[in-house]
Amino acid sequence: MYVILIYDIPVDHKGARVSRNVFKICKRYLTHVQKSVFEGEITKAKLEKLRKELQVYIRDELDSVVIFTSRNEKWLEKEFWGLPDEKTLNFF
Repeated sequence: MYVILIYDIPVDHKGARVSRNVFKICKRYLTHVQKSVFEGEITKAKLEKLRKELQVYIRDELDSVVIFTSRNEKWLEKEFWGLPDEKTLNFF
């Protein structure tokens, strides 16, 4: 399946550490697109493993992770407004 993962970690006394750990975990499974946005092909088993790893750090009362799933990347239309990040140029 193809996923887009977005996370939001508030900046507080523990937020920087949480954000660093979430970023490192996501980068192992998906392609970093922009700030707290990742995307890529992933199996259901690896997505579940990613979820379990993130659960260690995500604070349910403060942080959020949103995952959009699609059967395949070809079903997504992408449109960039403004300056696209160089890491995303291969996604056109």
